[in-house]
Amino acid sequence: MVVFISTTTVTNIKSFNAQDGHGIKMLRQTGVEIAVISGRKSVVVAKRMHDLGITHVYLGYDDKRVALSELLEKLALSPQQAAHVGDDVLDLPIMSRVGLGVAVADANFAVQHYADACTTRTGGQGAVREVCDFILQAQGHFDALIAAYLA
Repeated sequence: MVVFISTTTVTNIKSFNAQDGHGIKMLRQTGVEIAVISGRKSVVVAKRMHDLGITHVYLGYDDKRVALSELLEKLALSPQQAAHVGDDVLDLPIMSRVGLGVAVADANFAVQHYADACTTRTGGQGAVREVCDFILQAQGHFDALIAAYLA
């Protein structure tokens, strides 16, 4: 499985949520590939993804379908084996093609309408962690990962 995360930059300032980052690390421990697709090029986003160990980073893609196709081919996965987390209409072309399309709580209303699921948290405020935990639970990995913290 691969999870695509969209990044939307409204200003030149970009913030990241530590819980999102740790959720990504937990999900990667189970073999799930993480990819980031953004229409913009951002040194800050590239650095954060590098720090998280995410190697599938597609920045500056106006047509996010191109990045989706490239990565699915590279990983030999079908679109149904992918999930996408997004917040704006630029994410709809990907969300409509993958097995699980997730809109964050503050996503555009059209994105929420076409999404398979919506988070309760907003983008940059734990929405990605919510998706990571959902996938970990759905795949039966969550309890074992949490048990390791309790040992």
